[in-house]
Amino acid sequence: MLKTKYTPFCGEHRAPKEWLKTSFEYSDQGISIRVPNVYAWVCPVDGETSFMPETVDELITTVRELYETAKRAKDRRSVLTEYIVSIG
Repeated sequence: MLKTKYTPFCGEHRAPKEWLKTSFEYSDQGISIRVPNVYAWVCPVDGETSFMPETVDELITTVRELYETAKRAKDRRSVLTEYIVSIG
């Protein structure tokens, strides 16, 4: 769990953000990927998230890999249309 030494503020709402678990979601060409339980700074007013740079790098790699796997399944018209993968 990465965290900065200071608490950022939401520029729009002038409120301190909260360090919380949230979900990252990505959709493209009928493929949706959801990564739950990702720590981020979250605005308490509207829920807008700010991820740490290291987390963004990890999300890009993970989503890219999952997207390619899902795209291959979609192209072959697999009857399996939803996957749950957990590491831990």
